[in-house]
Amino acid sequence: MMTEETSPDPLLTPAEVAALFRVNPKTVTRWARAGKVTAIRTLGGHRRFRRSEILRCLEQSEEAEF
Repeated sequence: MMTEETSPDPLLTPAEVAALFRVNPKTVTRWARAGKVTAIRTLGGHRRFRRSEILRCLEQSEEAEF
């Protein structure tokens, strides 16, 4: 049985990340190229993003707005 600490971090697609930030998926791709978020490449060359990192970035961006 996997605990929360040993379970793998779910991966999000650029479209899923874009929906969270309310931006275009191409913007997420630009963030990855610029190094603002870490992207993992699939065997097919598609980008995926760690959910925990994206949620942390989302929290930080919401704090910066206020």
